[in-house]
Amino acid sequence: MRFTGNIDAKVDEKGRVFVPSSFRKILQKEETQGLIMRRDIFQRCLILYPQEVWDAQVDAITERTNMFDRQGRDALRRFVAGAEAISLDSGGRMLIPRRYLEETGIQNEVRFIGVDNTIEIWSRQAAETLLAEPEILADNLESMMKPHETF
Repeated sequence: MRFTGNIDAKVDEKGRVFVPSSFRKILQKEETQGLIMRRDIFQRCLILYPQEVWDAQVDAITERTNMFDRQGRDALRRFVAGAEAISLDSGGRMLIPRRYLEETGIQNEVRFIGVDNTIEIWSRQAAETLLAEPEILADNLESMMKPHETF
């Protein structure tokens, strides 16, 4: 499952937004069982996880900790406590919980950005700022992809 592209949408006064049809088609094709939403741990945006992807993320954290690892248990607790199950109505809309709207500064316009096997949801203004400097992408990719020197 791979989401790509970025699509703007409007949020209504109740916090409902249509999930872009191109993303809904991928979810339907993959027979996704549910969606989980949480605020991103690095940025002021939301991440929409298909249930299988969410489960894999939680499993990855769980595998790296045990019940006597205070720091690991705290990380797991905080990660899952910040999440909420999301469903789409028959028209393809979802309700973004009020606390998430406030935490991310989302008001009436959002941008959905497909990022591998998740969907990010940004305030449109924040997404435009993020994507406004293409040289940052070039610098990051150059750093990440250059061959490692061996001696």
